[in-house]
Amino acid sequence: MQSIAAELPPSDGVACFNRMYLDVTSQVNAELDNGFYTDRAFMTELDVNFANLYFDAVNRGDDVKAVPAAWRPLFERRADPGIEEIQFALAGMNAHINHDLPLAMVQTCTDLDTAPDIDPHHADYQKVDVLLDAAEEAIRRSFEDQCERTLDRRLRAVANFVVNWGINSARDLAWTNAQLLWVVRDEELAHELFLDSLTKATELAGRMLLVAVP
Repeated sequence: MQSIAAELPPSDGVACFNRMYLDVTSQVNAELDNGFYTDRAFMTELDVNFANLYFDAVNRGDDVKAVPAAWRPLFERRADPGIEEIQFALAGMNAHINHDLPLAMVQTCTDLDTAPDIDPHHADYQKVDVLLDAAEEAIRRSFEDQCERTLDRRLRAVANFVVNWGINSARDLAWTNAQLLWVVRDEELAHELFLDSLTKATELAGRMLLVAVP
């Protein structure tokens, strides 16, 4: 993530998401060695699998058609004018949490021969929400302060995106979707249909988040 940040201009839409993701990941990783998580090995594996899905999207970024569909709205519009940094950040969060997190959870459980509902996976998963609360509040406060400074009606309209999108709510839904993906993992048709639906819903949400506000 540090390499990505060094390579991209700050105004790039992917860079806007990357800055936030780097900050949150640093906070999550800082707790790995101090007993914050009951199952450190599981959370480390989940963190790696989760990040690799984002890195895969970045590595395909030069060919937008090759970028996973859930990420495509962000990569298609990363240089478009009229879109605020917070919109790019939320679009990245939408793709990474709503789509990638359930996949990373299933992959991690498969790798470690466990299951989502085995203790203490859900409890450790929820502990991350405590860390994200502070990050989300900082994001909201920063953008609200910007609106107050500029008194820009367009920025105030974009602020609705911040109000209506919650990290923890998205993670709650991602956990449910991970459970569903786990249940149908061996049913090829059901797995394919559910994943296709999840991907299309995430892509649509990303396009809505990246609507330029006049």
